[in-house]
Amino acid sequence: MPIELFRNRPDLAAALLKEPLGVDVPVYAEARIECADFTDVKPTEYRADMVITFRESTDPQAQPKLAVIVEVQRREDRQKRLTWPVYLATVRHRMDCPVMLLVLCPNDKVARWCTGEIAMGPPGWNLRPFALGPGGIPVVTDPELASRLPELGVLSALGHSEGPLAEQVLKSLVDGVASLDEETATLYLDYVFAKLSKAGKKQLGGLMASGSYKYQGDFATTVFEDGRSEGHAEGHADSVLKVLDVRGVVVSEGIRQRIADCRDEAQLDIWLDRAVKVASAEELFREELQ
Repeated sequence: MPIELFRNRPDLAAALLKEPLGVDVPVYAEARIECADFTDVKPTEYRADMVITFRESTDPQAQPKLAVIVEVQRREDRQKRLTWPVYLATVRHRMDCPVMLLVLCPNDKVARWCTGEIAMGPPGWNLRPFALGPGGIPVVTDPELASRLPELGVLSALGHSEGPLAEQVLKSLVDGVASLDEETATLYLDYVFAKLSKAGKKQLGGLMASGSYKYQGDFATTVFEDGRSEGHAEGHADSVLKVLDVRGVVVSEGIRQRIADCRDEAQLDIWLDRAVKVASAEELFREELQ
C-alpha cells in the first residue's frame, strides 16, 4: 500500500525528501514512474519497489535531474545492505543522473537501522540511505496541503494519529481524500482505518460522519459484520450500536434500548445500513434519509 501512494502521486517522494530529510530536490516539471527492474546479465534479479525521476520538462526525452529509488523495509535485513548499492549503481548508469534511496519503515527502530552507512570500500566512499519511520513523517494538519497531496495525509495519519494533534491530522486526511475519486478515497481510508487503534477508529469514524463524505468501504462491510453473520436479531442490534459507537455518534439510553429490543431483522438491516452514514442516532428512524 505505501508503494501505491507513490504510484498515484510520484511527487510524494519530493515532499518526503524536502521537509523531513532536508534534501535539496531540483526544480522539476514532472515526476515520472520508471522501470524498477535491475536484472543484470546473470540470472540474479534485482527489483526495487519503485523508481521515480524528476525532470525539468514533460518531454519524454528530457534528461532526468534526479532519480529516487523508493523502498518499503519492514525489518532489519542485512541482505538489503548488499542489494541497495546495486539498485543505485544501476539507476545511475541507466538514467545518467544523481540517485537517492528513500526507505519507508513501519517503526523508527528499523528506520535508524536503515540509515546506517554502507561501506563501499575506499575510505569516504559510503552510502547512507534516507529512511523515515512514523516519527519522521511530516505532521499534516493543513487541509490545503492534504488536498494537494492526499498521499502525504495518509502517511501522516499512520504516523501521528495517536499524538496531541491526532484530531487535526485525521480531519486533514478526511478533507484530503475528498479531492480524490471515490474508489481511491475508499482505498486510502480503508488502509488507514485498519491500522488505527480502537480510539483512532472511533475518532476517524466521527470525523467522517460529521462531513459530507459517504464512506462505503471496509468500515461498513468488514469491521462491523459480526452481528449480521450471527444470523439473529440480537447480533443485528449489537452491530447497529457498535457502528454508531465507533463512529462517535451519540446514542441516548432510550434509542439504545429501542434498538436492542427490536427483533425485526429486516428493520435492523435497514438501521445497520443507515448507521454507516447518519450524523445523529435519531436519523435511523426517518422513513427516508435526506
